[in-house]
Amino acid sequence: MTAPAPFLSVIVPVHQGARFLPESLAALAASDLPRDQWELIVVDDASTDATGKIAGDWADRVLTLPAPAHGPAFARNRGVEASRGEWVAFIDADVRVHPDTLRKMTEAIVRTPGLDAVFGAYDEAPPDPGFLSQYRNLLHRYVHLNGAGEVDTFWAGCGAVRASAFTAAGGFDEARYPRPQIEDIELGYRLRDRGFRAFICPEIQGAHLKRWRFWGALRTDLLDRAIPWVLLLLERDRITRPAGLNLRRSEPVKIALVCAALLLLLLTLVLLRKDLLLPAVFALAVVVVSNLGMYRWFARLRGGLFALAVIPFNLLYYALSGVAVLSGLALHLVRGRRVPASAVHHAIG
Repeated sequence: MTAPAPFLSVIVPVHQGARFLPESLAALAASDLPRDQWELIVVDDASTDATGKIAGDWADRVLTLPAPAHGPAFARNRGVEASRGEWVAFIDADVRVHPDTLRKMTEAIVRTPGLDAVFGAYDEAPPDPGFLSQYRNLLHRYVHLNGAGEVDTFWAGCGAVRASAFTAAGGFDEARYPRPQIEDIELGYRLRDRGFRAFICPEIQGAHLKRWRFWGALRTDLLDRAIPWVLLLLERDRITRPAGLNLRRSEPVKIALVCAALLLLLLTLVLLRKDLLLPAVFALAVVVVSNLGMYRWFARLRGGLFALAVIPFNLLYYALSGVAVLSGLALHLVRGRRVPASAVHHAIG
């Protein structure tokens, strides 16, 4: 006799995950959602460490993909193909869910009419004590807290999609995103295109186990997130219409102010023009003042010194965003795509 299909199919894509997997899978096993309401599928993306063995100790099913590694978009799609649930929940291999994470997913689904996708946020207790890991994971939570409600994006670190909506949207774009990039954001846009509705529920939480290092974070932010995101926005003619999570309408102004300030500071050094120093400092001060609410939030959680240390990293984010916009415009033109005139206007100020 065939067992009834579970409500949730939890899919964990993983490559070389032996370091995190015991902790993340044990946390899933400790979920307070009754076990007959969910299944666990681990997709081992051509790992050469002990990932497969560890997964076999916890998962209902382990899918082992042949080398070379295909990336999380491909792995998640294969997991969905093997799933039986009405909803598919994606949990990253380096995310340690809370005992109530899966239950809160199902509660959000039940209580929200018309909901087709839901995702949560990292929690307020990143396990790695390093400043950069604390800052990045807490910033993620801050953004998702302030974006709570209906959105036009998706996050696959700890989120769920109605299986029928996922299939209708075409799943993750595994051809375009063969490594971890913005495949979940792009899926969110396609879900919205087809009339499906996604919501952020920050009470759905998990701890991010990753340890961030400066140069790795810089490379990830610029090459795997910012530039691909700019290209996606250009293709969808959204670069001049920022809205939604991470795309507040004031953000382009802040990017322009920081980039202008850096240019003025450079000219101050090269041309010895001290008169340019004051407008540069003023532009940076405007950005800092506009983000005081965020700095206060960090201060409440980690203290004033931590909040002060956040400021240069926040300004660096805007500088990288400026580099990403210019790089994205250049790549878009090289590929022979039309760039909206308004996008050029915004890029040059």
